[in-house]
Amino acid sequence: MYPVIKDILEKFRLHTHREDFHAVVRNIDAGVVFKGTNLWILIFAIFIASLGLNVNSNAVIIGAMLVSPLMGPIVGIGLAMAINDVQLLKKASRNFAFAVIASLVTSTLYFILTPLNAAHSEILARTSPTIYDVLIAFVGGLAGIIALASKFKGNVLPGVAIATALMPPLCTAGYGLATFQINYFGGAFYLFLINSVFIALATLIVARFLRFPFRKQPNEESRIKARRIIWMVICMTVLPSIYFAYEIITETRFMQQAKSFVEREAILPGDYLLHKSIDPKQRTISLVFGGNRIEESQRNELRKRMRLYNLEGAKLEIKQGFSVEHAKPEKITLEAQRDANNRLTRQIYSELLAQNFPVASVSLEASLEISDSSEPRDIWLASIKLSKHLNRKRQVDIKKWLKVRLNTENIAISFSP
Repeated sequence: MYPVIKDILEKFRLHTHREDFHAVVRNIDAGVVFKGTNLWILIFAIFIASLGLNVNSNAVIIGAMLVSPLMGPIVGIGLAMAINDVQLLKKASRNFAFAVIASLVTSTLYFILTPLNAAHSEILARTSPTIYDVLIAFVGGLAGIIALASKFKGNVLPGVAIATALMPPLCTAGYGLATFQINYFGGAFYLFLINSVFIALATLIVARFLRFPFRKQPNEESRIKARRIIWMVICMTVLPSIYFAYEIITETRFMQQAKSFVEREAILPGDYLLHKSIDPKQRTISLVFGGNRIEESQRNELRKRMRLYNLEGAKLEIKQGFSVEHAKPEKITLEAQRDANNRLTRQIYSELLAQNFPVASVSLEASLEISDSSEPRDIWLASIKLSKHLNRKRQVDIKKWLKVRLNTENIAISFSP
């Protein structure tokens, strides 16, 4: 049994395939400097990432991560601290600062010049870092330095470049500067700092674990001072991310509870739910119904049932459009029919606009359908001109709502662009 355990443990040993110490330092030292080839590659990676963020293309952003040489000086800082190499630390720090400034300037200029300035999902995803980003950066850094210190590097480094994603946050920070949105700049730059700090920390830990020799043996006072600085930087980096993670978890839980409440409870006889809006930051649920008039007792009952979904303290807004009573066409005079029809059409048009449907105009008319195969029946004819394209599902939503609003299944509706 013991030989089996020993064999298993042997598979986890890092020292077996460790690269020569001097070769590792040379490779990392060569990747620290940004000039010539490295500098041009950095600039091209900045443009690729900025373009990817601008057009919201995940594939393009991944390409920028693969091209980017930003990990070089960060790993250099971690290794320099691990082996007490002051010269390497200074060189890596200078080049790191240069790379950051070059990236911010280039991406800011790009987003100033580009005609597309909308904040797409790929940009927004990099403005709210959490403790999970800390874990990704740390584990990615561990994989990166282990690969650099091994004779068998394989395809680990490209994977680490994608996982730690150093370039997109910097370009997002440039977007924040270009559009004067300091919250975007702050969130994205903080994410970049998280990645940088924990990649460097992972490098330091692995280098000490692999017992890389010191350039200069540090005294006890220097060790204590360095340890204090490291812990201070770690705490300053981690604590805000824990707070952000708590906020995201709280908002996600509210969204789940609110959706469950709406799906199960927002069912009122004679009414159709036209629109729902959930704001987890403000803890607000807004519901818009069409159909019968909603009584105050029904509103209060819905609010009481919110506590069953742990939504105490949340605000519930219930809105309703116009309520219209109409008579059958044959029972009213032509003039009265025209007046009632005009009022109804205006109300329908107003309510459609209130629900954010892209409606340019509405025509509504009560008519009589006659055919050989069935008895004559009353029918509503509706013609809706749209200000922009509306997909099939939203068109069906309008038709369902009109049936509830007019209290009839007999309705013919046509849409035109």
